[in-house]
Amino acid sequence: MDFEDTREEAEFRAECRAWLEANASERAPGSEVGMSARDNETVERAQAWQAKKADAGWACITWPREYGGRGATRIQGSIWNQEEARFETPPNLFLIGQGMLGPTLMAHGTEAQQTRYLEKMLRGEEIWCQLFSEPGAGSDLAALRTRAEQDGDAWVINGQKIWTTGAQYSRWGMIVTRTSPGAVKHKGITYFIVDMHAPGVEVRPIKQINGGSSFNEVFFSDVRVPAENMIGRVNEGWRGAITTLMNERAAIGGGGMGGGVDTLVRLAQQVPIDGRPALEDAGVRQRIARLYIRQRGVQLAGLRSLTALSRGETPGPDLSIGKLVGAPLRQEMAAFALELLGPMGAVDDDAVGDRLWQQAYLGAPGGRIAGGTDEIMRNIISERVLGLPPETRVDKHVAFEDVPTGRKS
Repeated sequence: MDFEDTREEAEFRAECRAWLEANASERAPGSEVGMSARDNETVERAQAWQAKKADAGWACITWPREYGGRGATRIQGSIWNQEEARFETPPNLFLIGQGMLGPTLMAHGTEAQQTRYLEKMLRGEEIWCQLFSEPGAGSDLAALRTRAEQDGDAWVINGQKIWTTGAQYSRWGMIVTRTSPGAVKHKGITYFIVDMHAPGVEVRPIKQINGGSSFNEVFFSDVRVPAENMIGRVNEGWRGAITTLMNERAAIGGGGMGGGVDTLVRLAQQVPIDGRPALEDAGVRQRIARLYIRQRGVQLAGLRSLTALSRGETPGPDLSIGKLVGAPLRQEMAAFALELLGPMGAVDDDAVGDRLWQQAYLGAPGGRIAGGTDEIMRNIISERVLGLPPETRVDKHVAFEDVPTGRKS
């Protein structure tokens, strides 16, 4: 593993940093990088920042040049993300579109779809959401029941999606639907682009425990989708879905460790135990040391992936290891921070400052679900890293409509 930039990478990093220093303010140590939108003003600020990057050639730099990117390497993309995270910028509302759906359109979309959508996606003019999970199809996405039925030159969609990030401010979505219940479940799925403003689309925000509403339920009632909005072929949508999910792994990886051990140390220096800084307590130092060791392990696993990218290799399923360890670790760190805060740790209010640890604690369980649950990560690691036999799948060769279920199709 190589911890240092190559000469070319160091030059590229300096180029990134020079542009950012000229166009943004450096982020205060320990502050969080925002990822969600609370109001229209936030969306507008994010779009303005994205347009500014696009005008300067810093938007979607790993996209091929023919789609508006720089054709940059993945390691260069990682370097840009690292540098941008050091500066005060609006929340990234475009990660799903640019990191997951855009590459899917490049791989499976028609030339007309690519021409119509990709440039506006790159510039942030149109925000996209991913319509995959359903109440009965989360970890087992191929169990989805939202239907699409052909009606002349259009398809009519009925069903429900859930946990859809950003649906409330998205202009377009990409949706997987059931088009052939008589086929085995992976073979009867079709992928579409859907207009989130079309008649019959209803978005209902889900109130989260941390007070936010970044996730949504989305209901489809006789929503008409033009045939030209199909991605790929009828009943071959699973290929496109896999492309999206593979890009999701690369886009979100193991996640950041914002509110990490360095911030925890500062907190322990500020709060008292028996009239002295908590950091002077041996038990507190031991717990922080154990957390640091685990956090450093996650960071090193991430650097291993970056080393592979730097060599032009494709990182393996070790990203799943980073997420499996990192998501529970963040939850444990936040819980310890609230212990140190004492009674004030139970107060999630502006009166206690930036609420960093309260928000981290309340949001941490979601990090263990988004992008693959702990259980799914364990399956990936056991099968693809350790080479253990896969779980038995009794419905693998059964028509979807014949799969036993407690729900009716």
